[in-house]
Amino acid sequence: MERFRRIIYCDNFWALVFLLPNLLGFLLFILIPILASFGLSFTQWDLLGDISWVGLGNYTELLSDKIFIQVFWNTLYYSVGTVPLGIAIALLLAIALNQKIRGVKFYRGAYFLPVVSSTVAVAVVWQWIYNPEFGLLNYVLSLLGIDGPSWLTSTVWAMPAIIITSIWKGLGYNMLLFLAGLQGIPKTYYEAAEIDGANWFNKFWKITLPLLSPTTFFVVIMSVISSFQVFDIIYVMTEGGPGRSTSVLVHYLYQNAFQYFRMGYASAIAYILFFLVFILTLIQLKRQKNWVIYY
Repeated sequence: MERFRRIIYCDNFWALVFLLPNLLGFLLFILIPILASFGLSFTQWDLLGDISWVGLGNYTELLSDKIFIQVFWNTLYYSVGTVPLGIAIALLLAIALNQKIRGVKFYRGAYFLPVVSSTVAVAVVWQWIYNPEFGLLNYVLSLLGIDGPSWLTSTVWAMPAIIITSIWKGLGYNMLLFLAGLQGIPKTYYEAAEIDGANWFNKFWKITLPLLSPTTFFVVIMSVISSFQVFDIIYVMTEGGPGRSTSVLVHYLYQNAFQYFRMGYASAIAYILFFLVFILTLIQLKRQKNWVIYY
């Protein structure tokens, strides 16, 4: 009985009790599925029949799968299109909204609104904007004497259209991070620079960018990871078409798992994607010492 009382009044016991729901959720919905999918990546399974062991067969098949190679390059295209441009625009917006202007809170909220909006709703709205006959975008282009393309049904323009939508959707999140970073920079640095006669460009290049580098590093890491995991906006707007011109790794993974019922092959794609993102993140972590300044 005395031992039981000691356990009850022990802080470690109650810490474990409060952590237990989280730990169980982590085990049931994250760790066990991760381990199970790793095992499945060495098998063939259609969800209904028996599981058969194929070893590295799924991984070797991926190397010769032309569709996988195409969606891999589509993913890189999407990532290169969204990450640098999205970060640059978000930084410029954050600098603009860090000034003392009238209605600045309204503008901050307006730019952040797409982030909290449903991705499906955003995708449907942009589908109408891209409509070749009734869409707002082609109407504006026609006023300028430009004949707009069939955005989402063109193998050339479908991916740029997805990239534009994705940048617009996630702009407010990166802007908010940059805004927080800007407000953390001591104003005394800018005051000292003004005394020395520095102009706005010198202050931006010599003070803002270096001291904002930790925030920029975090934004780059998160943006790259997010770009390789894109799925919902592509699934709603184009379903990977036309001609797989917008199909990406996660979309191809989804098709193999829930349309073709090739769970082993889909699991192999998932782990290829994991290692790809892991390697890119490691490279960025190694390179950060060359440009990230912690103050």
